[in-house]
Amino acid sequence: MAILRSAFFNLLMFSSVMVYAVAALFTFPLPPLKRYAFIKHWARLQVWLLTVVCGMGYRVEGRAQLPPGPAIILANHQSSWETLAFQDIFPPQVWVLKKELLRIPFFGWGLAMTQPIAIDRGARMKAMDQVVEQGRQRLAGGRWVVVFPEGTRLKPGEKRRWGIGGAVLASRTGYPVVPVAHNAGSFWPRRGFIKRPGTITVAIGPAIDSRGKTPEEILAAAQGWVESTLARLESQPPPGR
Repeated sequence: MAILRSAFFNLLMFSSVMVYAVAALFTFPLPPLKRYAFIKHWARLQVWLLTVVCGMGYRVEGRAQLPPGPAIILANHQSSWETLAFQDIFPPQVWVLKKELLRIPFFGWGLAMTQPIAIDRGARMKAMDQVVEQGRQRLAGGRWVVVFPEGTRLKPGEKRRWGIGGAVLASRTGYPVVPVAHNAGSFWPRRGFIKRPGTITVAIGPAIDSRGKTPEEILAAAQGWVESTLARLESQPPPGR
């Protein structure tokens, strides 16, 4: 049944992205926030379909800790799920991502309409300057910036050195950092086909005041909170038990 449900969800997801991507092109004349308000409905639809079709829901811890204005989210990256669900959980946002994603037919078209910070990961210094310059613009325009410092999706329990770009953005702009941990990889694995039923937990940590702090201090505080919280989430019984 899990295989059949996952296949049905994939069919619905790929069909809907073609419709929404074409429609998203017509939002180009709109201001960024109104454009995002339309485009995010595709992501919210996928989260709903995952719940209805695959039995994959989620719960949020610490939602009251979100700051009132724009902030920078530093989160772990395990699955495709969080790229969808974060648009349902957090205020209007842009992501720091590899520019190759914008070349994906249909999906990349819609993604480009959200004005992401699309970087060339091979050009480190140029990418860093781009994150700071464009991140400052997006934050000043009222949007949050989502950064996955691990740089790629990791299996539960796997670790990788965190990139410092999001912390540099916070240090230079003074916007707060919100650390976020989740265990989505236990339900929708990296490069996995089967979506397992259960409840994903998204934990939101206390906002980190970046004013007067170095990027290294900000990164250490965020990474420490995320990794300790992730250890707690992954110690819970896996889905199906």
